[in-house]
Amino acid sequence: MCTALVHSAFGQYNWKLSKDKDGIRVYQSGVAYSSYKSIKVECILEGNYDKLMAVLNNVSHQKDWVYNNKAAHIISRVSPDEFYYYTETLLPWPMSNRDAVVHLKMNKDSLNRFLKIEAVGVPDYIPEKSGKVRVTKSTVTWFVTMPTAKTIKILYIFEVEPGGNLPAWVVNSFADKGPYETFKKLSDILKR
Repeated sequence: MCTALVHSAFGQYNWKLSKDKDGIRVYQSGVAYSSYKSIKVECILEGNYDKLMAVLNNVSHQKDWVYNNKAAHIISRVSPDEFYYYTETLLPWPMSNRDAVVHLKMNKDSLNRFLKIEAVGVPDYIPEKSGKVRVTKSTVTWFVTMPTAKTIKILYIFEVEPGGNLPAWVVNSFADKGPYETFKKLSDILKR
């Protein structure tokens, strides 16, 4: 059942491995509707569902593990497992920083077989901020299982339209760096 769910959700991609280091595999795939590549990360990290959910709930600490995150905070909370948050990403000069509003939902299977996390950009949720470019579209899906009592297996898919005039070839050329760095730091945090 879980395998069928994963394949139906992620079957439209043609993944090519772009980085394989420290047990973190980063793949890229072109998609028909965008010039920006989609990213997939696969890894097994120490931890469990509750630890991962605690890290994701601690939005103001994203700067400690999310690549190039300048700041993040919760805008509104629907429930312990669902909230809207604001995040700003640092980009090198002469590019403008990007910001996004994200609606995040965490769904843990009642039988503890898997954890599904969806984070979808909602660019019009709050007004745009001066000096920053609002991300026009972003979708993140995490599918997490626990192969052992002390490890989590993560399948992570990320798609973005960063807004503004960022050339796709520039974004695509370093698209594996951010995910690798993010999951390396997440691994360190989960070990604490």
